[in-house]
Amino acid sequence: MSSSQPLNVLFLCTHNSSRSIIAEAVMNRLGAGKFKGYSAGSQPSGRVHPYAFDLLQKLNYDTTAARSKSWEEFTAPGAPRLDFVFTVCDNAANETCPVWPGQPISAHWGLPDPSAFEGSEVEKRLAFADTHRMLYQRIGIFVNLPLSSLDKLSLQRRLDDIGRDKAMTPEPT
Repeated sequence: MSSSQPLNVLFLCTHNSSRSIIAEAVMNRLGAGKFKGYSAGSQPSGRVHPYAFDLLQKLNYDTTAARSKSWEEFTAPGAPRLDFVFTVCDNAANETCPVWPGQPISAHWGLPDPSAFEGSEVEKRLAFADTHRMLYQRIGIFVNLPLSSLDKLSLQRRLDDIGRDKAMTPEPT
């Protein structure tokens, strides 16, 4: 997994309005130069949730490319070749995903849907901040994995562990 080109990472969620959008932004910040983040949904809502958009802007993420889109964009000719595909919601993990060209490594990193949280506006915004915190932690671990020294099976195990929030300690290389 060593390349001079950034590795492409797609985050999937059913509506591509919150979790996957936040994950894309975090990946593009933490993985800059090594990874390029994308997001999509199986049934995109067509809009970025306003709380997700507001949170990303307040945290100084680049939101110029943030938009809700279908995963079909990534199966079309000319789409970026995907190296990793992560589902961040339980619905997308249970759906039949397209066959991705190049057979990227995939894992499930399910998180609660902050847009489904019931409560006051402050509590709802805290749910979005918590989603960001969890994604930031998982993506931070991922971008620091020693990819060039892990075989595919070891890498898959590490990615699955990240999704289960297991304590991650670097393995000797």
